[in-house]
Formats: sequence, structure tokens, C-alpha cells
Amino acid sequence: MLMISPKMASGMQEKQYTPCLLNFFIYNPTFGPREGEEEKKILFYHPSEVEKNEKIRNVGLCEAIVQFTRTFCPTKPAKSLHTQKNRQFFFEPEENFWIVMVVRNPMIEKPNKDGKPPTVEYQEEEILDTVYGAVVRQCYSMYKLFNGTFGRAMEAGGVELLMQKLEKFFYRYLQTLHLQSCDLLDVFGGISFFPLDKMTYLKIQSFVNRVEESLSLIKYTAFLYNDQLIWSGLEQDDMRILYKYLTTSLFPRHSEPELAGRDSPLRPEVAGNLLHYGRFLTGPANLKDPEAKFRFPKIFVSSEDGYEELHLIVYKAMSAAACFMIDASVELTREFCEQLDGLVGPQLTLLASDICEQFTINRRTSGPEKEPQFKFIYFNHMNLAEKSTIHMRKTASVCLTSVHPDLMKILGDINCDFARVDEDEEIIVKAMTDYWVVGKKSDQRELYVILNQKNANLIEVNEEVKRLCATQFNNIFFLD
Repeated sequence: MLMISPKMASGMQEKQYTPCLLNFFIYNPTFGPREGEEEKKILFYHPSEVEKNEKIRNVGLCEAIVQFTRTFCPTKPAKSLHTQKNRQFFFEPEENFWIVMVVRNPMIEKPNKDGKPPTVEYQEEEILDTVYGAVVRQCYSMYKLFNGTFGRAMEAGGVELLMQKLEKFFYRYLQTLHLQSCDLLDVFGGISFFPLDKMTYLKIQSFVNRVEESLSLIKYTAFLYNDQLIWSGLEQDDMRILYKYLTTSLFPRHSEPELAGRDSPLRPEVAGNLLHYGRFLTGPANLKDPEAKFRFPKIFVSSEDGYEELHLIVYKAMSAAACFMIDASVELTREFCEQLDGLVGPQLTLLASDICEQFTINRRTSGPEKEPQFKFIYFNHMNLAEKSTIHMRKTASVCLTSVHPDLMKILGDINCDFARVDEDEEIIVKAMTDYWVVGKKSDQRELYVILNQKNANLIEVNEEVKRLCATQFNNIFFLD
């Protein structure tokens, strides 16, 4: 992505280029061990139009780097390679299967006088290994969610089937990677939970139990409202990647206007029967269509035997969404979908209305919506809970933050320092722009706060952070 900043007089302009994806490839060094067979190692390569010899050369270089670094630490191979123009990230998700992502460093193009070519300055320190390393791991997790492991494809149909699956999945997925929008939230890969009062939460739990009892085929259920999770029957790591898919891919494709509460004219009741607003986001677009297809995406989640394959049914009414997972060996019919629609649609519509009402009351009591008093990011490693008042909007394609990218970079640097040690600690930074940045790590929780108090001293900053912990986290947080 190109950004132009008018810094030069006389009409000359600096051009700023954000990080972008240069190459992404997957290889297995054991598939082409002999000279002349190097191409067999390459399972997927993006961009595909790259000349064959260049692909072989790039894969060979990465293989050599990984092998060379193993001599220093056999148990921990290389994770990244820094060069002036780009950064390479290596990840071995399964034995001998390597994923490599090459990112061009951000750069500034400065024009020269007298018609000379522009000077290019690469900003190699602007890219954080932790952020883009997390992006590579996410790529594999998303592939595994929809296809299972690389090993599974090898068992089912050998190298040919694996290459087909990789091509089909990554050709589309890599187009959704917007590397300039990646930041600390990608490192955490957390889940935003919707705050609810006890009674409404119990209503949702009761709804889930009733549906699972009535439709015994359902193995797992997840319930979301406004893109935030309320209930999940899945393992944490499976829910984490499914949540990422739902909130950054599926829901944005099916966005609709928020409907009002119980008194809305859009909620007619005819002869005592509620006309519900439920619809399938996966599967049939219209149940009444005689040509409707009852095919649902399949996902793979961990189980006691390794993993299990499931149909993913996502059903939405207003801002509430319910995900139902059913064993993939079961064939889903029109009758089943009509039964689910008739049972879930009216109940989910009512629940969505109740939650909306509750949400509106809470907003009214907390006063008019304004700029948050504290800018912070919070993450809990135990339940993957994540909360940010810095991000106004975070999707796959756009990341709107209310602070300067330099401050986001400082947050990433503090997180890197936290990752190096197991002990609880606190870091306070005074930025060049007169902002204060505070990072706290305690008892599996991390908090990052940005304060705009130009003339504050360390004691005042500390008091301000204590006030935030007291108001936002009920003092659950942090050793002093």
C-alpha cells in the first residue's frame, strides 16, 4: 500500500510504502532429496507465476538457513531472517512441513533533484517478528480448521491431494491478508466476550440446552452477539480460530442493519406466531427454494482421538448468531434444516431482542457514548479474553486505531519484552510524542495503557493506571 506525505517543498512528495507480501510458500525437504528433484519439495508457491528456477532457489535458501541454524540449537530452528529489504518468517507446523512468508519492509521513497532516481530508505525495524510470526501460525490454523492437518491429506491422497488442497485454500486466503493492518491483537488472537447480566446469560444457556436436547444431532454450539462471544461448547483453541473466521470473514460478508428492541415495528406478530428473522449464513440461502442445496462447510476440531470432522451451521437472527456443529458423517437434509429453522428462528429472534434491550439500558445508564477515558488493550491468557478501547474497528481488511502507529509499535516492543521472561513485571515508556505507554504483566494477564498527559511524572502515571485497574477490572489485576 502506498501513502503519500507532502513533506517536500517545491511540489516534491515523499512516498511511503507499507509492508506487503512478497512470497508465501510451503515445502517439505524430504520430497526431493536428490539433485534434479528440487521442484518436488515445493507444495505451494505464491505468486504462482514466479519462474521455476527462482522458486527452487528461494526454497533452497530457506532450507539452508533452517539447517544452518539447527547446528546452534537443534531443538529451536530459525523463526525469522532479517534483511535490508525484507523479512522472512519460518514455521514448521508438522514434522518436515515448512511454511515460509516473505514480507517486504516498509519503505520511504524520497525524490531527488536534477532528475536523479529517488532515494529509497527501508524501515527494517518497523516490522515486529512476534506480529508476523503470529500471522503465519494463523494461516496454518485456518487451513487446518477447514482441511485438517497436512498429514491427513497425505494419508487420504498423497502429495497430489495435499497440493490441490493447499492451492484451493491459500489462493483465496492470501488475498484476505492485509499485512499493514496487523498489530498486537494478532499476537494475542483473543476473543472479545459480550458483557451480559446473569438473567440474560441464563436465558442463552437455557436456549442452547433446549436446542441440543430437541436436535440430538448437534454436538457443539457457540452463541455470539454483535461479533462477540457469549457461549461456546468447543475447546478454547478451536473456538479461537473459528471466532477469527466468523468475525473477519463470514459475518462481514452477511452484514445487515441492527434491528431495534421489543417495540420495533419490524417485529410483527401474526395470530400469536412470531414472524422471525432467522436465516442460514452457511448452507441454503432460501429454504423455500426447491433448488436449494443443503451443503455446509466442514471444519476439523480437536477431540480425544486427535480430531473430528463436523458440519458447520451458522444461523443468524438480527445481531445474534448461533453456530451448530454436527458430525460430518451425518447427511443433512431439507427436513432437518426446516426443523432447525422452525425451532431456532423464533427463539433466537426473541433472544436477540432481549439482549439488544439489555444492551440499550446499560448504555443509557453509562451515559452518552464518548471517547473512552482510557486507551488500553487487555488480554487474559487463561480464557483468551481480549478487550481494546484503542481499536475502533478491526477486521481482516481494515484496522482503525485511535492512536499513532508509532505507539502501536511501542506496545508490540513491550509485549516482546514480556515474552522473554516468565515473571510478572511492569514497563513504563515516555514516547517522543509526549505520550506515556504502560505495560503490566501479572498472573497470566497483560494490560497496555496509553496516556496523553504531557506534563505528568512517573508517580502520576502510576496513579492513573491504578485508577483504570480499579474502575475497569475490579482490582482483579496486578501486583503492585
